[in-house]
Amino acid sequence: MSDPPVTPPPQPEVPAAAEQAANFDISEEYGTARKNLPPAGIVAICVAVVVAVATVYALTHRAHARSTGTIDDVVVVPVQGQDMVMVAVNLSLTNKELKPTWIKSIKVAADVGGNKLTDDAAPAIDSERYFQAMPELKQHAGNLLTPEMRIDPGSKLSGTVVASFPVKADEFGARKSLTVVVTPYDEPPITMNR
Repeated sequence: MSDPPVTPPPQPEVPAAAEQAANFDISEEYGTARKNLPPAGIVAICVAVVVAVATVYALTHRAHARSTGTIDDVVVVPVQGQDMVMVAVNLSLTNKELKPTWIKSIKVAADVGGNKLTDDAAPAIDSERYFQAMPELKQHAGNLLTPEMRIDPGSKLSGTVVASFPVKADEFGARKSLTVVVTPYDEPPITMNR
């Protein structure tokens, strides 16, 4: 017995418009720079805006001179009956910032015979007592510089700090260096050497 021949079902007719839609070239839509990239005018405007923003930022955030200072005078007085000296250091500070700054701390350091000695500046009330006890310490002293003092923009502040070191007067006189570091709250420390 043989099977009857199987005839395939009739194929539906495809309209001409559907046949044309099925045959499209994808490289035409995605293959050219004209169709993939934004217009050159928009790119040029975006680049110009980025350059303008970068230029404004660079000009407003450029480096500028920081505050400076100098040691103007040093007066050394030995403390009687002790191997210790009191030192009055006259300083001049110049605020080159565009805003006021406040002093956070003041440290005085000396290199005496290879030993690095440091001391915080004496508070104003103690310095006044030292000036009364040792009048020669106040000989060239000005207003006392203390933490929390304000230095206005573009102004100069002069004053005196007092410190003590546990060495004899002649040893301190033969020191290699004297350094005062004034640390403001909002900028790098100001280091002065003599």
